Amino acid sequence: MEWIIETFRNNPEIPIFLTIGLGFWLGQLKFKGFSLGTVTSVLLVGVLVGQLDIQIPGPVKSVFFLLFLFAIGYSVGPQFFRSLKGSGLKQVGFACVICLLCLFCTWGACKIMGYNVGETVGVFAGAQTISAVIGAGIDTINTLGADAATKKNWIDMIPVAYAVCYVYGTIGSAWLLSSVGPRILGGIDKVKADTRELEKEMSKSSVASDPAYIIANRPVAFRAYKADADFFDTPRTVAEIEDYMLKQGKRLFVERVRQNGEIIESEASGLKVSRGDEIVLSGRREFIIGDEQWVGEEVYDNELLDFPAEQIDVMVTKKTVSGLTLDQLRSRKFMYGVTVKSISRSGVDIPVLAQTELQAGDTLTIIGLAREVNAAAPKIGYVDRPTNKSDLILTGLGIFVGCMIGILTIHAGGVPISLSTSGGALISGLVCGWLRSKHPTFGRIPQPAVWVMDNLGLNMFIAVIGITAGPSFVSGLKEMGIGLFVIGIIATTLPLILGVIIGSKIFKFRPAITLGCCAGGRTTTAALGAIQDALGSSIPAMGYTVTYAIGNTLLILMGVAIVLMTA
Repeated sequence: MEWIIETFRNNPEIPIFLTIGLGFWLGQLKFKGFSLGTVTSVLLVGVLVGQLDIQIPGPVKSVFFLLFLFAIGYSVGPQFFRSLKGSGLKQVGFACVICLLCLFCTWGACKIMGYNVGETVGVFAGAQTISAVIGAGIDTINTLGADAATKKNWIDMIPVAYAVCYVYGTIGSAWLLSSVGPRILGGIDKVKADTRELEKEMSKSSVASDPAYIIANRPVAFRAYKADADFFDTPRTVAEIEDYMLKQGKRLFVERVRQNGEIIESEASGLKVSRGDEIVLSGRREFIIGDEQWVGEEVYDNELLDFPAEQIDVMVTKKTVSGLTLDQLRSRKFMYGVTVKSISRSGVDIPVLAQTELQAGDTLTIIGLAREVNAAAPKIGYVDRPTNKSDLILTGLGIFVGCMIGILTIHAGGVPISLSTSGGALISGLVCGWLRSKHPTFGRIPQPAVWVMDNLGLNMFIAVIGITAGPSFVSGLKEMGIGLFVIGIIATTLPLILGVIIGSKIFKFRPAITLGCCAGGRTTTAALGAIQDALGSSIPAMGYTVTYAIGNTLLILMGVAIVLMTA
């Protein structure tokens, strides 16, 4: 045991990776649906390992934290800047209100309790489940004029308060927004009814009746049928067949035809389908697999179905597409035979509905024949093909420039004020992410790489915090007592309850959108999932993306503000 302790102390990188591995494993465990989550688990494992009194050099945690902040900014940058104009401004305003409520409710509760700077930062980070505030708060504390011993005491109290408040911050947010929120808005049945009505409104097509827009993310299928129904007694053109299907409430496409033993592509000039021919139909599975009486029996013709179909991701960059509803996009000639499978905005899947408005930076997953998809994709934007390469030039220089701007300091009344390197890295990430959405040929960081920078960056930072704070963690917890947990409950509950009321009464959002906006402004993905499960709809995601982009940025920067307010 002595050898292990000595090895850990002489090689601190070893216990860091031990903490990461055990923390991620513990974070995946669930008991009756409850999980501590990765960040809290890593912190607690770090505190346990930290009882061995391991000293870790300061730059280690700073480097990984800056990577995390840059990744966060890069992810939400396109949505952040786009929301500052147009129809997103209303949700931007609401997100600002939520963030201010989080700040002042936490600060006021901690002020009443007489908590110091470190305790207040920890309560804010835990109750609002914004782990990045720990780093922003520590950076800002280090700029204050207090002596080194006082600063260390403050910094050591941050993970204590964070760990105690985070549990209710996560569970409480999900429960409040999925159970209490609907009651405030008139009851769960009323909210569900309004959500269904909103879905119907967003599903209405102004171009043609098209029920192919549905909430569920269902796959596209290609199937072959023998045209032996009465409909084909008279030879039918491809356009006539597709129009007939659309009138039956099914948006399907004729892709190929076997006629007299010969396979003919559907775009062939003068092609007509007669009784006895075989045709390949494509469309959403629930419309392909259904009543086949109008066309005929399904056939299993391997040769007929042996053709290249493709699924690709396309980032919306064309001005002619940005601002269109999905219904309007579908009506464009280049979308013939192409189906939109899913829409991702700031990493969040939003409903595929007729009146869903597309925005620059959205990623559409489209499916169809290779020739049709490849013709449509350039008209929509940039084809985001899989790659393993990341633009480390942008990453390195982006973080460098952001940090240089962040360390610039001004003095107000003798108090030094700056964004700190953490705030600078976040803002740099926002700008780089936005530039990437405008000019997608450069600055590519694949989503898996962003995930690693985000998750490993934050949790490596948290692991170091836990290990270094380990020796003082238990004594700090005893010092703060049960009152800390109660203050965490207050700091979590008040902003969300007030947010639901303000969103409904003042901003006049629909109930599902109000709940989604509250989850986004508080950056609590777990709550979004709970809301969608409670309502049986993905509509709340329409209120989540803009407010998440704003909330993620403002709450981190408020880690700086709450230090200055308390100090």
